Amino acid sequence: MRVGAFVLAAQFPGQGHGEVLHRALRSAEAAERAGLDSVWLAEHHFVPYGVCPSAVTLAAVVLGRTRRIAVGTAVSVLPTAHPVALGEQTALLHLVSGGRFTLGVGRGGPWVDLEVFGAGIEAYERDFPESLDLLLRWLREPEVGADGTRYRFREVPVVPRPDQAIAGRPVPPVLVACTSAASVRLAAARGLPMLLGMHCGDEEKAEMVALWRREAQAAGLAPEAVASAGHVSAGVVQVADTRAEAVETLAKAMPGWLRHGLEAHTTVDGRARRMRDPLAYTELLCGLHPVGPPRLCADRLAATTERTGIDRFALLVEGSGDLTGTELNVHRLGGEVLPLLPRAAAAHRPAPAGTGTAAGTAL
Repeated sequence: MRVGAFVLAAQFPGQGHGEVLHRALRSAEAAERAGLDSVWLAEHHFVPYGVCPSAVTLAAVVLGRTRRIAVGTAVSVLPTAHPVALGEQTALLHLVSGGRFTLGVGRGGPWVDLEVFGAGIEAYERDFPESLDLLLRWLREPEVGADGTRYRFREVPVVPRPDQAIAGRPVPPVLVACTSAASVRLAAARGLPMLLGMHCGDEEKAEMVALWRREAQAAGLAPEAVASAGHVSAGVVQVADTRAEAVETLAKAMPGWLRHGLEAHTTVDGRARRMRDPLAYTELLCGLHPVGPPRLCADRLAATTERTGIDRFALLVEGSGDLTGTELNVHRLGGEVLPLLPRAAAAHRPAPAGTGTAAGTAL
């Protein structure tokens, strides 16, 4: 099992942006000290739900401050970025980090971001597959041109080439955030592993994994690649001496952040949206994920792996909203929970890329 920290750079009430980003960086550094496998960084625009607007930029900083731990985006919002620009950044981070970087991409939402960046609603509703395919070609081919609905340009050389420096792992790993059957099919057809959200329970995640396997097999992905896809399960972790203490910590802090952050989202076209009830959502997350004493947390992670087949985790560690509390949470996750797992997370070692059409998936 490979356990990583999920860092949203969440702005809790009363906190400034600099304070939040400082906590995010300290959380990543604490994750490496604690022996976690990876750090996953989120990206949001114009909302306090998360104040990091560029996950790849923050990933570069974290990679520069660490030496072992894998760093990934969860996720970079592809409709608001040019695939070639994101591909160039990915290749750069892949090369300078010695293969420690993983690019996670997602479709995002129908937010005002699309208006601000000039992408338009089509980038969200129609053009995500085209953008994803162009990004993947940039990471795999020496020269790339485009003649699609959204992107058209003459063939140009790929510089830097991600396959020219790291033996055994020439292609930067890419995964896709999946929230629907359509996105599962899209990822499976390209042999890309999934990042599954923290709002999903084990049953729903198991169904999505089963659908991915069927679709990947139908697309001709090699059986060994299907079996070792490397999907990632997002969740929340809060380690305490008792279950009641852990739940209380999250119940005091998370609803205020969720209310503050979710209400700030604005749709690009005025469409109606339903916001989750912050209290109910906090209760849901506490019920779904490792929240409690170390043994309960370890058992919860092991149960998810048994039910879904997923053995990689990105766990939100900053639910207390407090720097000291977050660092303690990470320390206890690494020092008290990981040793109880069937196979404790090991130090990061670059692994060979996946077979078939998938980009390499190992962290």
